[in-house]
Amino acid sequence: MSEGSIVLGALAPHPPHLIYAENPPQNEPRAECGWEVLRWGYERLRRSLADKSFDVLVVFSPHWQTMVGTHFLGVPHFKSISVDPIFPNLFRFHYELDVDVTLSEAICEQAAQMGMVTKMMRNPDFRVDYGTIISCHLTHPAWDKPIVAISSHRSAKLFNTEYMQANALKLGEATRKAVLASGKRAVLLASNSLSHRHFVTEPPLPEDMSKEHITHHGQYLWDMRMLDLMRKGKTRELIDLMPDFTDQTIAETDSGALSWLIAALDYPEYGADVHAYGSVIGTGNAVVGWDHESYGGRS
Repeated sequence: MSEGSIVLGALAPHPPHLIYAENPPQNEPRAECGWEVLRWGYERLRRSLADKSFDVLVVFSPHWQTMVGTHFLGVPHFKSISVDPIFPNLFRFHYELDVDVTLSEAICEQAAQMGMVTKMMRNPDFRVDYGTIISCHLTHPAWDKPIVAISSHRSAKLFNTEYMQANALKLGEATRKAVLASGKRAVLLASNSLSHRHFVTEPPLPEDMSKEHITHHGQYLWDMRMLDLMRKGKTRELIDLMPDFTDQTIAETDSGALSWLIAALDYPEYGADVHAYGSVIGTGNAVVGWDHESYGGRS
């Protein structure tokens, strides 16, 4: 078997507002417009993938939360409807997807061998979380590739941010080893926002962009600092700052998704492509791609 590779890694945030504004046929609510900067950023991410062949999307979502260890989807096919519990007026999405169970099991086993608590999720009636669905759809709306979905062990809440990051980095290493051993070409998605202080009320018209802005300037400054490190390839410094950034901005990086991605890419020293940055209900969101095949080698 030939060695596998990580083709591309992406920070792929999952605000349901972006699906709502795109008006895909799978989503019941309809919008006029909205959040164009981020949606066009996803278009640029999709163009960066257009000339690359890949076999599977591997996605780590903050919204599949597990209290005991890290879990992996272990059922070949899912079909259901996903409804956002906070924004059911925006996201009622009919999904159908395939799972690469073989690669899921390989990552699960590799992580267990490295001392992590892991489990395969075998319930055929499990409802796939909306973070996984949104990031996968906005990155590759054709849905013609299987996915591997990874849960977020809520160790930042159970212990602390440093403990969360240590586990996420180990999981990233396990993911890289399993992908390389699999012979498959994978795209990795960290499904999370950056700063995550959000508004508590919604305007009468959700897509009214005159109401959208970052919660406060301090959040924006933190987001810009982290994005600058991504653009300059200073990922080890990014990881060093991640616990402070997470705590200061209540960032969705508390899931471990971005730390997992950086470790899986083996701490890239080449600059990432920041395709877009924008705010959704006060939170900071960035669509960022690491073209690992072109600049990072096969490791």
